[in-house]
Amino acid sequence: SIGASVFPRDGEDSSILLQRANLAMHRAKEQGRNNFQFFTEEMHSRISHRLTMETQIRKAIEREEFVLYFQPQVKLSNSQIVGAEALIRWKHPEMGLLPPGQFIPLAEETGLIVPIGEWVLHAACSEAKHWQGVLHDQIVVAVNLSARQFRQNNLLDVIRKTLSFHGMQPSQLELEITESLVMHEPEKTTLLLRQMKEMGLHISLDDFGTGYSSLAYLKNFPVDRLKIDKSFIQDVAIVRAVIQLARSFNLDTIAEGTEDKDTLHLLRHLNCD
Repeated sequence: SIGASVFPRDGEDSSILLQRANLAMHRAKEQGRNNFQFFTEEMHSRISHRLTMETQIRKAIEREEFVLYFQPQVKLSNSQIVGAEALIRWKHPEMGLLPPGQFIPLAEETGLIVPIGEWVLHAACSEAKHWQGVLHDQIVVAVNLSARQFRQNNLLDVIRKTLSFHGMQPSQLELEITESLVMHEPEKTTLLLRQMKEMGLHISLDDFGTGYSSLAYLKNFPVDRLKIDKSFIQDVAIVRAVIQLARSFNLDTIAEGTEDKDTLHLLRHLNCD
């Protein structure tokens, strides 16, 4: 991967020219490597924006500018709410309410996803404990785990301490991991998932069908539930196939993005859980 800057257009001294050639090289790597890029002002703007956002994310963690929204999980056989998925938003002081796609990828790259993830875990467990007091019933709360969090050496300790702090049972927490995450290091992942299951936690496999996992591995992953990705919901053949596959592995299925009566009727017809 090669990055180039041009004298005198991009700078008039060696340090600036090298700095800008370096930016162009990173851009070349982002484009798939094995190519070259010349420096442009757009690259400079992108890097400046990225650095600004990283600084703002750090401040957001300190100032607790994040908030959780909860998406209900409904059992189709009786229309009862049996759980809720915690979804993070950033109450940005200038840009308003930001969805995760606008800051989570950068947080993942910089490692800031670790403190953010711990905050989400605490906030979700606190809310679930509150629901338990109001409803006098246990609602399972689902929390997404990122690839960076999953690689934390102390992840299980963090989960144990959080549950203990809020007085919650492991059975009240569901951890969602993506299919692409588990396929990165399947043997290591399987070992960690088994430890989580031994703790009594629920495990669901998110974005199923988008990560091209091996069915041989899927059979051995100690998960409880397959989440059918929203992009597949309108494709009857795929939904039916995933549900039948899940049944053969004794797994529950949950369909994301069910927002109208026609989709609900279809999922009931296909015996989605």
